[in-house]
Amino acid sequence: MKKNIANIVTLSRIFMVFIVASLLFCTDCKYSYILALVLSAFLMWFDALDGYLARKLNVSSRFGALLDIMGDRIVENVYWISFCALGWLNVAIPIIVLTRGIITDSLRTLAFEKGYTAFGKTTMMQGNVAKFIVASNFSRFTYALCKAFAFFFLILGHFPVPFNCQDVILNIGIICAVIAVIFCVVRAIPVVIESKRFFDEV
Repeated sequence: MKKNIANIVTLSRIFMVFIVASLLFCTDCKYSYILALVLSAFLMWFDALDGYLARKLNVSSRFGALLDIMGDRIVENVYWISFCALGWLNVAIPIIVLTRGIITDSLRTLAFEKGYTAFGKTTMMQGNVAKFIVASNFSRFTYALCKAFAFFFLILGHFPVPFNCQDVILNIGIICAVIAVIFCVVRAIPVVIESKRFFDEV
């Protein structure tokens, strides 16, 4: 059980994000957006918790790292696509994020076959700049925070809040979404560049 607890947390995130998506499309439920916000807060907390538990319990593994990336992809894609389907965001955002994810994950699969992981001690990133942009705790935390703020404020901006500040809240969400997308593209560039050596070995 101890060995799998971090992976269970990751899988819980995947389960919860589909509940959040269902709540966002549930127009009959008066409190659906509030419930979506509460669950989103747990989702973001779990995003940090699974990695913390893996390190704390010394159960980090290549499979866990792979599962974590998969969980991240599913969660963020469900949010971006849902927001787009609801008309809250331009379709360009999920297209960019999905395309970037397919490219980086395909390259990481190639690296994984050669014994490397995206993050951690066996990261595929070799250069110091690449490691900082892609694999550093600062970069990963900042990117996760941008996404969390975008998801939170986009939902918050679509139901009545005090002081008639919905437009301000919604604009904050959109700005955070744009920053998150720019961040995700920038973080993909070193992955593409450093993956060249794997093709040279093929």
